[in-house]
Amino acid sequence: MKFLKTLKIQANNDGVSTGLNRLKSKGEKIESYSPVDGKLIATVTGADAKSYEAVIQKAQSAFAEWRNWPAPKRGEIVRQIGEALRKNKQDLGQLVSYEMGKSLQEGLGEVQEMIDICDFAVGLSRQLHGLTMHSERPGHRMYEQYHPLGIVGVISAFNFPVAVWSWNAALAWVCGDVCVWKPSEKTPLCAIACQNIIQPVLKKNNVPEGVSNIIIGGRNVGEWMSADTHIPLVSATGSTRMGKAVGAAIGQRLGRSLLELGGNNAIIITEHADLDIALIAAAFGAVGTAGQRCTSTRRLIIHEKIYNTFKDKLVHAYGQLKIGNPLQQKNHVGPLIDRDAVKLYLDSIEKCKAEGGKFIVEGGVLKGKAFASGCYVKPCIAEAKNSFAIVQHETFAPILYLMKYKTLDEAIAMQNGVPQGLSSAIMTNNMRQAEQFLSQVGSDCGIANVNIGTSGAEIGGAFGGEKETGGGRESGSDAWKVYMRRQTNTINYTDKLPLAQGITFDL
Repeated sequence: MKFLKTLKIQANNDGVSTGLNRLKSKGEKIESYSPVDGKLIATVTGADAKSYEAVIQKAQSAFAEWRNWPAPKRGEIVRQIGEALRKNKQDLGQLVSYEMGKSLQEGLGEVQEMIDICDFAVGLSRQLHGLTMHSERPGHRMYEQYHPLGIVGVISAFNFPVAVWSWNAALAWVCGDVCVWKPSEKTPLCAIACQNIIQPVLKKNNVPEGVSNIIIGGRNVGEWMSADTHIPLVSATGSTRMGKAVGAAIGQRLGRSLLELGGNNAIIITEHADLDIALIAAAFGAVGTAGQRCTSTRRLIIHEKIYNTFKDKLVHAYGQLKIGNPLQQKNHVGPLIDRDAVKLYLDSIEKCKAEGGKFIVEGGVLKGKAFASGCYVKPCIAEAKNSFAIVQHETFAPILYLMKYKTLDEAIAMQNGVPQGLSSAIMTNNMRQAEQFLSQVGSDCGIANVNIGTSGAEIGGAFGGEKETGGGRESGSDAWKVYMRRQTNTINYTDKLPLAQGITFDL
């Protein structure tokens, strides 16, 4: 495939890099198979302990230099990286689609997110503001400032194999940090492609070797990062199970963690909703990326007056879905990431049925030449109760649960009644309902939307959630502060030393 050649993906790739240099290692051999057609794309040699240590040492030495570059100059590097991504958008989008399985439009959209966060970071590089405040001591001035933190470890998931890295890296770089990236072992080629794309920028600008590092590998590499005291901040995106393990290890050494974990997102569809808008939001939210977004819509909480009407509209819409090769834009739904994901999908269906769930659109695995990878499944819909154990669990697959409600208070309680707290939405043209949903007694999620679905992220706003979603925030707003250390400064510009709180200390 042409895009593999353009992105310099080899049949066998070194999975450890400090920027321009690739490091030889004796780590595990990782084979990347496409869920689109089941074919082997390429192999990657993962990191071993020796190459990992070499990367960390190089990152440390790079940080000592990089932090002294003026922030706007660091921003200029990120601007050029954004331009490089623009030039390679089509090819990288195709690789994302082919290696991960999401539709080409979604793959291109993910690369656009990378471009957008670079633009955001460029502006941010001139706005790393602190505060100035009055001191209680006469003749004193106080202010706060932010300094680079050091090495930022980034652990990303397969479902957004490039965007999540860029959300962290672009901000970390303009803040003066260096990055060590462990991508998902399910999508290693996307990481290698990103490193290949930015290498000319690093070389042209004499960026210190070790500012952008990749260490591809399995769980052991993530464990090394979590336990490594040389890495003050680890940003980890993935399952709640993974996040608890990472958070515990980092907490043990009193390091910092930015956790972006699972979602179990619901849309409340009120009796005052525009059902046409609600239908689009619900359908795309549930089946986009084959239900493998952390913001995917898992639950629809529908007012009893419109329940049957909306259910019929939804079933009709599902009947029109086209499932197949995601590189063909006529198709709405591509494959799950691998056959393990298919097994979890099938297990979840059976668990739902065992608890009393009634499927109004049946699931199943698609067979035939066009589905040879064994990763294509049918998006399905079940009538269920919020209390079902399987409903309380996030299944990374296109399974949608429907439930009724009578009052908005009841609906909000159901929306909030899961361990996760990432994204939420309400469909209503009633201002009182919308405002209640957004109030302190409304959604308990990090993201709460009105008349748009749960899926998708805006670069300008901080992205993340509460409860078992982890509490971390990535991307926009003031999320940059997590990548820096905060310092309070007090300056005495007099020839006296008055003490705080009026304390006297005469000698």
